[in-house]
Amino acid sequence: MARIAFIVDDMFEDSELRVPYDRLREAGHEVVIVGLEQGKKLEGKQKKEKVTVERAAKDVRAEEFAALVVPGGYSPDHLRTSLDMVRLTRDMFVAGKPVAAVCHGPWMLVEADAIDGRTVTSWPSLKTDLINAGARWVDREVVEDGNLITSRNPGDLAAFSAAILRQLDRTAEARRPAAGGEHGETPTMH
Repeated sequence: MARIAFIVDDMFEDSELRVPYDRLREAGHEVVIVGLEQGKKLEGKQKKEKVTVERAAKDVRAEEFAALVVPGGYSPDHLRTSLDMVRLTRDMFVAGKPVAAVCHGPWMLVEADAIDGRTVTSWPSLKTDLINAGARWVDREVVEDGNLITSRNPGDLAAFSAAILRQLDRTAEARRPAAGGEHGETPTMH
């Protein structure tokens, strides 16, 4: 299955990390917590979730991952000041890999210059920031525009997680060799 990067710092929204993390792992994917400093202990905004950074952003590359998830809370505001986090997010976006951001997560998409001309959603207070960055903002539980996936809040996490899984399935399907061999010939029916 695929390796997914969750980019996280202190004060992430607990459920916005936990719900998609669990859904992706249940589907057989490997989830890696990427932060600013390997080994750093992080705590959620609600103080229900605690995670440890497995890899520092400065030490990872987009090629290592099939998708990137940005949980909300105050975490994205911390992360968007890191050049390494912005580079990773931008590289994933440019590579056409699924990039999913929920609640305040789209702030990271603004910093990575990934929303100009795209339709997105977010926590309502980000609406003006996203429009000013060139996005079309809508109020929907989940929006998929190309490889970008955005949702508004913890109430949207089922749809958000399903959209990530759908895009991962599409990506995996596109990478499978065509039936009939490595040259893509169509098998002849007799």
